[in-house]
Amino acid sequence: MSAPAQPFLALLFDFDGTLSHLTIDFTRLRRKITALAEAFLGEEPEPSDLPVLEWIGVIADEIALMDEDLGKQFHTRGRLVVQATELDAAREAELFPATRPLLASLRASGVKTGILTRNSTAAVKLVFPDVTACCDAFMAREDTPNVKPHPDHALALLERLGIAPGRALLVGDHPLDIETARRAGIFSAAVHSGHASADELTAAGPDFLARDCQELLRALSERSLLPSA
Repeated sequence: MSAPAQPFLALLFDFDGTLSHLTIDFTRLRRKITALAEAFLGEEPEPSDLPVLEWIGVIADEIALMDEDLGKQFHTRGRLVVQATELDAAREAELFPATRPLLASLRASGVKTGILTRNSTAAVKLVFPDVTACCDAFMAREDTPNVKPHPDHALALLERLGIAPGRALLVGDHPLDIETARRAGIFSAAVHSGHASADELTAAGPDFLARDCQELLRALSERSLLPSA
């Protein structure tokens, strides 16, 4: 996107790896889903680069071609495996120390804040019990029929905030977040405070890149892209 001409009116944040330490072991989660799928298919499923939730959907569709009820059963059980893994990881996670002050500072300056995550509300609230009090809008995976990178997730959050896409910035720690922003017509910022490296994030083409959210907000302020408190 071209450089913003006016300060941002809203900042949307991913959660895991962006506002909190990322503790989910996605490799282990994929092994669990592979084992579950093998029990249904009789063989290991084809490896996939799809995110886990979407991969579960693809495997469920494959199973449903043989038995529709079994396909539904696998989909349900796969989601339960994801939920259990998220909750276990959340018990070991914690917010970055700057998260609450950062959100409060943005609110004081008149910038709307939203949090959107593919994680569940239950897992997020184990780490951040007062999440809904600290931001202006929060949408976990059960709050939308289409989770990011589908643009509906981010656009629905902006609708709640009453902010146009062109006046918002989506901040995340994964190329998937940058893809979400691009598809929704929102400016994107990548922070390498999660598992993705700076090189991986740069390759995804964000509008802004920083070490973490604190560094990002300082850079935005220096460029007059955030209003003063």
